[in-house]
Amino acid sequence: MIEQVHEPPCLPPRDPDGHKGTFGTVAVVGGHSGDDGTVMIGAPCLAANAALRCGAGLAVLMMPATVLRFGMQIAPCATAVELPVDDDDRVRGSEAVQRIDAMLPTIDCLAVGPGLGMDKTGGAPAIVLRAIWQEDVPIVIDADGLNQLATMPNAAADFHASAVLTPHPGEYRRLAASLSIDADPVNPRTRPEAAALLAQRLGCIVVLKGPGTIITDGQRFCENPTGNAVLAAGGSGDVLTGIIAGFIAQFVGDLDLFQCAALGAYVHGLAADRWADRHGSAGMLATDLIDEIPGALAHLRRPDAVQ
Repeated sequence: MIEQVHEPPCLPPRDPDGHKGTFGTVAVVGGHSGDDGTVMIGAPCLAANAALRCGAGLAVLMMPATVLRFGMQIAPCATAVELPVDDDDRVRGSEAVQRIDAMLPTIDCLAVGPGLGMDKTGGAPAIVLRAIWQEDVPIVIDADGLNQLATMPNAAADFHASAVLTPHPGEYRRLAASLSIDADPVNPRTRPEAAALLAQRLGCIVVLKGPGTIITDGQRFCENPTGNAVLAAGGSGDVLTGIIAGFIAQFVGDLDLFQCAALGAYVHGLAADRWADRHGSAGMLATDLIDEIPGALAHLRRPDAVQ
């Protein structure tokens, strides 16, 4: 039986004398231009922008060279590292891993997956494998990072990183099936157990998204009380990835990964609630959600704030 935690952690204070190096660096690896004509640029940019909006000092976009210049227009406050591509615009796996390895000593959290794509012959599998293998920095895996992980037959054995996984129920089912986990990620009564089984199997934190998002390390769980149906829009999950990564970059040491993930889910939902209070139950864009983050943080830092 896993223990339920009923209160989210308090938001740590912000150093009034801090600088951009004080508040951590998040690198986001993602984006692709597919053979089928699909182009995914916005997802990693949303994550990078969200990390900055929640207080991270620096964000680095690591995207294929063919799309990075467009990504920098969406996230102009981030810095950038090109992932080399071949003549078919596929990321070169070994060279991409070398670029990631060079970044690891300079960053505090690595977010992998937003818009990464499912090209099994390109660099995406190598990127995800390197992310889970290394132990130097904590990682957040979302979206195609999770889908790539589900295709890896030795994922559990290869998993060494301190990690937060943020699946929605569909991503959960694919990953759980690959690990021979049989659990229902939708039924409210079974969601805590489903998330805990995945967390226990991989030794990670799982944020099982959906109404009443579940956060667990396999020994304890909390059900997030914030959020509403305006989050049912493309890009909101990428924003959550960026918030959690930004909190990890800033607060690990004061908070553990479970607490960073729980606080991230709480702020993500609170930002959505604040938008819905003014605009109603539909129509929020992921960029609107990002703009609400500083106000949500300011609310939590009020002396009379109740979480």
